[in-house]
Formats: sequence, structure tokens, C-alpha cells
Amino acid sequence: MKIKLEYGAGGELMEEFIKEFILKNLSLKSAGGVGLEALDDGATIPFGDKHIVFTIDGHTVKPLFFPGGDIGRLAVSGTVNDLAVMGAKPLALANSMIIQEGFDSGDFERILQSMDETAKEVPVPIVTGDTKVVEDKIGIFVITAGLGVAERVITDSGANTGDVVLVSGTVGDHGIAIMSHREGIAFETELKSDVAPIWEVVKAVADAIGWENIHAMKDPTRGGLSNALNEIARKSNVGILVRESDIPVKPEVRAASDMLGISPYEVANEGKVVMVVAREYAEEALEAMRKTKRGKDAAIIGEVIGEYKGKVILETGIGGKRFMEPPIGDPVPRVC
Repeated sequence: MKIKLEYGAGGELMEEFIKEFILKNLSLKSAGGVGLEALDDGATIPFGDKHIVFTIDGHTVKPLFFPGGDIGRLAVSGTVNDLAVMGAKPLALANSMIIQEGFDSGDFERILQSMDETAKEVPVPIVTGDTKVVEDKIGIFVITAGLGVAERVITDSGANTGDVVLVSGTVGDHGIAIMSHREGIAFETELKSDVAPIWEVVKAVADAIGWENIHAMKDPTRGGLSNALNEIARKSNVGILVRESDIPVKPEVRAASDMLGISPYEVANEGKVVMVVAREYAEEALEAMRKTKRGKDAAIIGEVIGEYKGKVILETGIGGKRFMEPPIGDPVPRVC
């Protein structure tokens, strides 16, 4: 068997690949808290009355510089966001860079400066790292790891029947912006990636309603909104009903999606959070999101139901219902 591109694309094939090869061949997979087998956005290590949260991510976007961001901003944001959706305040990042021989030094500096600017937004220091230069024609790969601390760990498996589902802004921006850029699709207003750290949004909601009333969170990167919702539904053993009319999608994203034959629900977002909260705190959570810079387009998009356990139901704009299936793989390759 040969490893395929789809095995790293964030959909069902990647999950099957991880279970069949990675989990099966590793024996020590937990440090006392959430471990590798949970397949969450990070792992946790109990530390007194708090929890250390640890995560790592590799970034291979093509092109390296795209409307709204670049691989440096993507790397820092992605790692910060994986910590944030587990309820962890980011403490420090590590950065490993694998660089092709002959890579332009000006582009390399530009990537580092972008990482620095993004880290200062959080703020979180980049405290250690590693650099390799190789002959392979890879351009540059950026691997970032992050440490955070959480008073209460939030997983993607804590949704309860009756809870409400929110998203912190418009979906599909990142994946569709990159694909449109590749295909040369132009709009009057340039379509840009949403890539950004979301700790501010998560903390604002926690400050408003308390960590205990946030029941599940997910960073809807590879596989997009659809994959994130399906993971929460499956791991929580609940159904999720979302209303298409309530899911915020920019008109340019919708138009580009139609042209490209891609669903905006299935492509990566790099500056959004899907959050499941107790019903009685839903409006407060929404208000808190909308007061932040990154959450002004936040919306309540659905609810957790007792039927259709492990499935996501999409109520269409004309009143019909269908399953929102998780993607097999990301339809837009090399975007995160």
C-alpha cells in the first residue's frame, strides 16, 4: 500500500489512516489526560489544579503567500487556535522550519516577520526551534508546537442534547480564497483568507458565560465546518441540526464555491471556532463573540438533538433536510 495525498487532508480517509497505522503502532499515547487516541486538537497533562495543553501542527500551504496571509501567519494561528479550542491560554510556541536549498532569503525573512507579528497579536512568545536545509524541492515547511494552560479542559466530545451551536464568523474564507487565487477568479472585492489567532474570541466567551458552560469546541480547519460538526456529533454521541440560512457565508465565497463546484462547508477555515454552549447562555456567548475583532460576524447556526446520534442534519434554505456528510478529503489541497 502506498500513502496517498488524501490521507493528510482532514476528512474520513485521514481518520482511517491515523487509526489503521499511527494509533495501532504506538503504545504510550497518554500522559494522564486527553491523549492521542482522543484525536482532539491537542493533548492535556494534569498539573496540580490546572492542565497543560500541548499541540503540534505542520504547515505546507501552496502558494506560500496568499490573499490575507502567508505560511508564517498560518503556522502561528493554527497552533494558537488548537490550544484555544481546548480552553488553554497560549504560553509558548516552538518553531521548526525545513527549507529547500536555494530558497529566497527575502521570502524567508518575510515569513519570520509575519510569524512575529501574529505572535504579538495573541501575545505568545516563540521560545525555541529547529532549522533544516534540504535538497528536496519542497519550498518551505513550517512545523509549530504550542504549550498552553487551562483551568478547565474543553474537548470536542462534550456536547449535550439541548445545547446550542455557534460559529464565530463566515465560513469557507480560507480555502476558497486560496483556490480562487490559484484559478485566477477575481471579484470586485478581493476574497481574503480568514487566517488569524482566535484566543481573544474564546476568552471573551469564557469571561462572559464561564468555561463550565462551553461544552465543546472545534477549530474547523481541514475538512471545514462539515468535518468539525461531524466530529463533535460522533464523539459526543449526539445529533446536530444546523440551518443553512443561519450559516454565515460571504457572497464572494458562495459565488466562487459555485464556480469551482466546492462546498464552502467542506474547506478549511483558519480564524474561526465552532462552539457548543448551554442553551441558556447562547445569546450571551453570541454577544461576547460579536464584541471582538474576529467575531463580528458570529452566528447561532443550530442545536444539539437527541435523534440521529453521530450525524449532522442540514436544514436547507427551502425547508428540506439532508445529512451534512464529512468530506472524504479536503477538496482544496495544500491549504494548511
